[in-house]
Amino acid sequence: MNMILWEGISHVLLDIEGTTCPVSYVTETLFPYASANLAPYLETHQQEANIRALVQELETLWQQDTDQEAKDLLGHSRQSAELVCVGGILPYLRLLIRRDRKVTPLKDLQGKIWADGYARGELVGPLFDDVPTSLRRWQQEGLVLAVYSSGSIAAQQLIYQHSNHGDLRSLFSHWFDTHTGSKHKPSSYTLIAETMGCSPQAILFVSDSDSELQAASQGGLQVVCSQRESDKLQGLNTYPSINTFHQIQLKLQHEQA
Repeated sequence: MNMILWEGISHVLLDIEGTTCPVSYVTETLFPYASANLAPYLETHQQEANIRALVQELETLWQQDTDQEAKDLLGHSRQSAELVCVGGILPYLRLLIRRDRKVTPLKDLQGKIWADGYARGELVGPLFDDVPTSLRRWQQEGLVLAVYSSGSIAAQQLIYQHSNHGDLRSLFSHWFDTHTGSKHKPSSYTLIAETMGCSPQAILFVSDSDSELQAASQGGLQVVCSQRESDKLQGLNTYPSINTFHQIQLKLQHEQA
């Protein structure tokens, strides 16, 4: 096993898909679950103020969407007068899920649907086996752990609360989603460093996405590519890569003296 030494690190920022759990869990389990439960969830909760606000925001996005399929769906909904009811937006939501569009209000809505699924025991977060032991070791060594994912913070916490290794939420000090900014923009990572009260260079960001690693690197963070054999890999020739967290060896910032 090849070990990689990272120096001057005080914070570890982790992606989720392809980094701490399989990409397939999101694409083959979470997305289909959300899509299948959109109608009953909206029917049950459509009178709640926060749900109505999310639906209204999504309707506005739909009206502004330049995607041709989205336009066609909108035209059909207008002709059939479906848009005036909550159920009328379902075709657009399913389109967004199918395309894996990083739309913040959709992520918020999905998180609420998944919360019901986790509570009923229908969903369990399948973390890679090396993740829990590594997280505990890093925390015991004094590192600050954080999550940055395109999924909502609520959805992130659900995966770690209802994981196959128990509730691991207490290991993390910070949670970030697209409310902070796009994962493909360096400014998002600069803001994360400011929020955590550390220099960008003191953060090690772990992700399986080349574009995210590039943005984080441009923002001043140290980066490593998560190369999990079961997942579609990106950026393996650009950045140092690992296929298990056990390969990451950290020399903390306060050890530099």
